[in-house]
Amino acid sequence: HNSSYSAMPPKQPQKSKAQKALAAASSSRSKGKKKWSKGKVREKKNYAVVLSQAMKDDIFTNVPKKMKMITVYTMVEAYKINASVARRCIKELAAAGKIKCISNHSQMPIYTRSG
Repeated sequence: HNSSYSAMPPKQPQKSKAQKALAAASSSRSKGKKKWSKGKVREKKNYAVVLSQAMKDDIFTNVPKKMKMITVYTMVEAYKINASVARRCIKELAAAGKIKCISNHSQMPIYTRSG
């Protein structure tokens, strides 16, 4: 019974240890280090950090009238103020009873106009 069909291919000449090490080193170096992506960069918005009196009056009269849903972000978008200013406004409006709180979550408080 001749097992010629499962004959192994002729052996390649064995590489020396030094050659193997060199091959491994060069292959890993050519791939290079994985670069970090820069991430998504939003353009900086130059929003008001301080409220002028006019702006304050505007917010305090219009927000309770016009906006059905009031969050920090809706205020930011509508009045181009920065978020900390928006939070202060919301707190004051709520304290004055102009708006009422629906969800008082620390990260996402949601208010609506009262009345």
